[in-house]
Amino acid sequence: MSGSNQKQLNVLVSGGGTGGHIFPALSIANEVQRRHPEAKILFVGAEGRMEMEKVPAAGYNIIGLPVSGFDRKHLLRNFKVLSRLFKSMGLAKKILNDFKPNIAIGVGGYASGPMLKAAQKKGIPTLLQEQNSYAGVTNKLLAAKAECICVAYEGMERFFPQEKIVLTGNPVRRNLLECGATPEQARQAMGVDPNKRTILIIGGSLGARTINNAIIDGLSKIGEAYDVQVIWQTGKIYDQQCREALDASGVKNVVQMPFISNMDMAYRAADLVVSRAGASSISELQLLGKPAILVPSPNVAEDHQTKNALALANRDAAIMVRDADAAGSLVETMLATVTDGNKLTTLGSNVLKMALHDAAERIVDEVDRIINRTQS
Repeated sequence: MSGSNQKQLNVLVSGGGTGGHIFPALSIANEVQRRHPEAKILFVGAEGRMEMEKVPAAGYNIIGLPVSGFDRKHLLRNFKVLSRLFKSMGLAKKILNDFKPNIAIGVGGYASGPMLKAAQKKGIPTLLQEQNSYAGVTNKLLAAKAECICVAYEGMERFFPQEKIVLTGNPVRRNLLECGATPEQARQAMGVDPNKRTILIIGGSLGARTINNAIIDGLSKIGEAYDVQVIWQTGKIYDQQCREALDASGVKNVVQMPFISNMDMAYRAADLVVSRAGASSISELQLLGKPAILVPSPNVAEDHQTKNALALANRDAAIMVRDADAAGSLVETMLATVTDGNKLTTLGSNVLKMALHDAAERIVDEVDRIINRTQS
């Protein structure tokens, strides 16, 4: 994209549903904007999902499609799903005719299916970004006609044509990597003792019931570990239940909150992180070199979180505790790990070796390459 006779650059970004899809999408958009300040960027998401709030907050326009996922348990409910899908296909065509994108980028999630399918039918080049070690259904269906598929794990030729795969890593929120605080300063900012070993528990933006229940049941054990403290992000849905349990326990070395807005400080404060195994969380842990215990969510398509977690656990780059085992072993495992300096060092250095840096820049290199090729 160089030269003075540049045409208007229009970039469409589609997908969402969870923070794991939205943060990478925003990172890619920010990098496009940084390189091409004149570019117009339009997001397409799913009505009623998190992106409809997060994307405008980041300063971008978004259109919502009335699309939803298939109900695998109640097949009769899928008539509604199909009618929404057809409606979304029609809207997707209209969006393409109005916006005229030079490229459509899909990051996974409900909306990216109909939107990128429509773009491919119209001959608009598409780039896919697959965050997980086990490819999602939407991206598998779109892969044959995509120009390029940006991935975060090796071995993805099991799912995609090898010649289209580029190993870029997952983009993460830039502020996480630019935190200048010491661990002591970060702990102070998070309202805990600056000198104690610190465990950060995060269940994703919505919280994680199994992790929260395991912590509630283990509060007395945590209370007995005087040299350890816990920062516990419970999610909004579980906030009241967890706060009441903590108050009733009288345990003083746990600070609980529904949501953490300053994740850069929270990560910096932590000696050990307990987390679900979503792709964006794992990319953050890798880039920050954080020792972690991963508790994969069983409620996700194709059990991809377990596959993500095993990709680390098999390299001694994280400890995996299965969701079904969390009630019995999570609290003991985290208390034993956080006080084992050698184990923390091993996990931290192994996970850091898996990090892929500058993912957003690498992805936008591919975007530029595709646009240059298709417009020259």
